[in-house]
Amino acid sequence: MSASSNSPSSAPEAPLSPDALARTLARHPRPLGGDTARSVGPAVVSLTGYVLNNQEAQAHHLRLGKKPDWLRARVPGGAGYDRLKKIIDEHRLHTVCQEASCPNMGECWSRGTATIMILGDVCTRSCGFCNIKTGRPPELDLDEPRRVAESLRLMGLKHVVVTSVNRDELPDGGAAIWAETIERVHAACPTMSVEVLVGDFLGDEKAIQTVIDAKPEILAHNLETVRRMHPAVRPQAKYERSLAVLRQIKENGLVPKTGIMVGIGERDDEVEELMDDVRTQSGADILTIGQYLQPTRNHLPIERWVHPDQFAAWRALGLSKGFRVVESGPLVRSSYHAEEQAERL
Repeated sequence: MSASSNSPSSAPEAPLSPDALARTLARHPRPLGGDTARSVGPAVVSLTGYVLNNQEAQAHHLRLGKKPDWLRARVPGGAGYDRLKKIIDEHRLHTVCQEASCPNMGECWSRGTATIMILGDVCTRSCGFCNIKTGRPPELDLDEPRRVAESLRLMGLKHVVVTSVNRDELPDGGAAIWAETIERVHAACPTMSVEVLVGDFLGDEKAIQTVIDAKPEILAHNLETVRRMHPAVRPQAKYERSLAVLRQIKENGLVPKTGIMVGIGERDDEVEELMDDVRTQSGADILTIGQYLQPTRNHLPIERWVHPDQFAAWRALGLSKGFRVVESGPLVRSSYHAEEQAERL
């Protein structure tokens, strides 16, 4: 961890207000560390005094270091933003833009682009980087595909990205809902291209094939981080399983896409190794690389701020290795400029 930006403050910080603490605990109700801590074995040292402890006793916090100047996101607002928000609210839809606290929400919504999130807003997994609520989801909303298609028809977009929480408690992981959503959107919006970002369905090839057979124009599945970091960052996922998902997508003639975040503890050489793995083992066409931003003090800490020059170097390297499109920059997320990526392909 960089001492200049992420070390504990020498002066004590004011505690969270009761309301702020309640909001954090509502999103992450599991005990300290959750599955992430259990998956990596016994701790060598204790950091309990530096993280939100989710207990009744007074919590201590890891300081969130000041962001560098190149990490500045647009404040949400404007006519396009208001119009999109009204449609989303009226149709009771969830967006990953809101649930994951995406830094690009203001820019994307203002130009009429959003990432719709289906299968609810409660995820069965507990990834250490993600701000989406963790727990057992409520009942499956069977009317959701119709509402998504109708809302997208009203939005009049050229390209849409649809993603979802993980629903590991369902026999098919939600694959049937996925397929119905894609098919309904294609029927309601015949001139709009559809990009979907899916989980790994626990490696169930039949479930993955159900989504593939609905034929989205781009089918994405994110690796999120390098091989070594998976146990801490994605405790319920597997690096090789994710590569297999991307390979199945490619073998069925669709456009596979994946994305990672950096600044969470990986090394530069491991990013290059991941690029080689993706190209040789899955043949994915699109790669996105963005800076990890710690959503709350209860998430994995930021290890470093990656400079824009390094992102530019990764973009050039990825293109030289055969990726057709590489989006690489501090604020890049999986669906950032997705409509432009689709046009380039």
